[in-house]
Amino acid sequence: MPPMPKLISLYTGVGGLDFGFEAAGFQTAVALERDSACCSTLRLNRNWRVIEGDIHSVSSDEILSVAGLGVGDADVLIGGPPCQPFSKSGYWATGDAKRLADPRADTLTAYLRVLRDAQPKAFLLENVSGLAYRGKDEGLGRILDGVEEINKATGARYRPRWQVLSAAAYGVPQIRERVFIVAARDGTEFKFPAATHGPEARHGKPFRTAWDALGDLPQQRKDPDLRMGGKWAELLPSVPEGENYLWHTNRGGGIPLFGWRTRYWNFLLKLAKDRPSWTIQAQPGSATGPFHWTSRRLAADELCRLQTFPDGLQFDRGRNDVQRMLGNAVPSLLAEVLAREIATQLLRRPRTNSPLKLLPADRGAPPIPERVRTVPKKFHPLVADHADHPGEGKGNGARLRLARAA
Repeated sequence: MPPMPKLISLYTGVGGLDFGFEAAGFQTAVALERDSACCSTLRLNRNWRVIEGDIHSVSSDEILSVAGLGVGDADVLIGGPPCQPFSKSGYWATGDAKRLADPRADTLTAYLRVLRDAQPKAFLLENVSGLAYRGKDEGLGRILDGVEEINKATGARYRPRWQVLSAAAYGVPQIRERVFIVAARDGTEFKFPAATHGPEARHGKPFRTAWDALGDLPQQRKDPDLRMGGKWAELLPSVPEGENYLWHTNRGGGIPLFGWRTRYWNFLLKLAKDRPSWTIQAQPGSATGPFHWTSRRLAADELCRLQTFPDGLQFDRGRNDVQRMLGNAVPSLLAEVLAREIATQLLRRPRTNSPLKLLPADRGAPPIPERVRTVPKKFHPLVADHADHPGEGKGNGARLRLARAA
């Protein structure tokens, strides 16, 4: 039996990519991560060699030495440089994002530096889909140009191929988009796998749902940390599963407490048993969903399931840290799918037809939706003929930005 292919992991976070590659038969030779909570969690759950530090302060030689690898020995280099400069939320918050002018974009350059120095047989780089937005794709251009410079300097023949993938289209019970860039040192062209789930899949497998992910876990939890806090906590039970605050607008089925599209999308957002989850947030506010259909916050094991992490992970940090770590992660099933293709296409390993290890079970039709509660009287003074949001670029935030620029 050939030895397990070894990978170097950068910006490892809590291990979303690594767990997927692990499920596909890879071994993490070294993981580099600066966040102490993530490093603590990695050490608690795996015996990988973890370098805790800022990539800008860790040399490529040290990374290779800790991994026990020489130049060219690593089978794959993986990593997801911090994505804030390219995220859609960045555009929402400021009207645009600095992108390459943001110092955090230097993480792309650091990834390229390790790629140049380690020269792995293949690499995978992951980021938010905003990295490839048309007209805002300087980050993608930097990566592609950087790889070409590496080829000229080292004699490698990396031919990067990139694609925005929807996690739900590959069996992840969560709507989440990420861009992936993959290439092989010998110039072999990587072909991204076709979608396997949802209406666009060739064989028409249905999406895996939140019920598929969570149906065998306890529905009622007594943990006080899972209670929704804040001024809107008592309103959440009046929102049906699969709905958000829009239920309580003049276009919804509730009572008009808010104007149409005057709040952020995941305000009072609740999971539906018969659909995939919406994207798990890393730093949600008290009223930011998705919430469980029983009107509470999601527990650590539930967040892990929606991210298709392996069962049995332990955490020694508080719930906010757990939410942040898991919300920033890549769904591990999506990484498993790509790792299998990298092993077959680029490393020329035999293709396996065994079931994906991290694919949630199909639990069939879910139970009926939870009963919707009436709106508490304390919220009745909010009932009014609220105006809709005036349209893109015309809201309060847009007006404030124009005023600042004037």
